[in-house]
Amino acid sequence: MADITMPDQSASFFRASQARMDAVTSNLRPEAGSKLDAKTLRKIDEAAQEFEAVFLSEMLKPMFEGIEVNEMFGGGKGEEMFSDLLVSEYGKNMAANGGIGIASSVREELIRQQEGAIK
Repeated sequence: MADITMPDQSASFFRASQARMDAVTSNLRPEAGSKLDAKTLRKIDEAAQEFEAVFLSEMLKPMFEGIEVNEMFGGGKGEEMFSDLLVSEYGKNMAANGGIGIASSVREELIRQQEGAIK
């Protein structure tokens, strides 16, 4: 019989690891006196999250390559075409829900580069 508490344990572990990552990166956030406007910061946030989504999608692809398809309920050209899109959506969803911390590092580096260009 499967342990039905496993998803809750995994979720709590994920939240705890995300909290640790936030604590580590909290000192990297831009200061209130940043030279960048809100629109630029929003674009930077979107770019950083998109970068993390693409990274996660690429890391997830090998997990799905070895899965055999049940020919009765799947397979064919449709599944071949849309399986990459599904993995891409998994990556976007993971990045939108906290990801693994790559977006915050990319965001901070983009902010540093933009503020350096303003000088």
